[in-house]
Amino acid sequence: MKHSLRVSYFLFGLFLLAQLFGLVIVSAYLPVAVGEEWVALPEVAGVQFERPDVEPQMSVWYLLAAILLGTGLIFVIMHFKKMFVWKAWFFLAALLCLWFAFAAFFGDVIAFVLAFVIAFWKVFRPNVWVHNASELFLYGGLAAIFVPMLNVLYAFILLLGVSLYDAYAVWKSKHMVKLAKFQTKSGLFAGLLIPYERIKRPKKGVKTISKKVRIAVLGGGDIAFPLFFSGAVLAATGFFDAVLVTVGASAGLLFLLYIGEKDRFYPAMPFLTVGCLLGFLLTLI
Repeated sequence: MKHSLRVSYFLFGLFLLAQLFGLVIVSAYLPVAVGEEWVALPEVAGVQFERPDVEPQMSVWYLLAAILLGTGLIFVIMHFKKMFVWKAWFFLAALLCLWFAFAAFFGDVIAFVLAFVIAFWKVFRPNVWVHNASELFLYGGLAAIFVPMLNVLYAFILLLGVSLYDAYAVWKSKHMVKLAKFQTKSGLFAGLLIPYERIKRPKKGVKTISKKVRIAVLGGGDIAFPLFFSGAVLAATGFFDAVLVTVGASAGLLFLLYIGEKDRFYPAMPFLTVGCLLGFLLTLI
């Protein structure tokens, strides 16, 4: 197994919760009736956030281009060691996604205040509990932005494209490995993060000895893109079918955790995509 049973169960459980919470959040933005627009994103102080006006057939290229551009920008930040830029970017992204997620349950202002507090805590006073708790909701907010751009077909094509890119970036160019290490070292990781040992805060005035703690991670994209697909299924055929896709994706992750070898890096997206496909095929029976 790639990780211990305890860590594997934590990763699997948190992934499954993030997918299910994400579906609940996306369902809050669904059109009220067939032919109507998706529920608008929240606004504060008169500022209305708009979704990108992109047709489904162009959404794949739009999102793939955004992935490449975002990856390139992070490498520029890494090269020039501009950590304040990385922190500001990470904070803004977390704030917006959490805001859109919480707006599914609360009024716009309350959702914004709650998102601001958690995003600030996550970025500037990080700990593993707040980090992982925020990750459970964050991708639902992201899906609320991008799922309306997609349909089932193009969401699956996106999964295929991201899977190919993930495999190349991990096994061939290995730049995704460098990216993951940079995020982990910076203390700002986009995705789930499970330490093998409990991390204790040092007490003031007490001399401490630095010790490396092994950490299991699952990237944010590995959570977001399966949710985009299940969200598209949710919009097309309903919540039950979307849950079947989620079960398939979760099974794909569990399979990877089982066959993976310790201290080796694997692209999760190909396994998750196969799981999503199997889950979707179950909806057709």
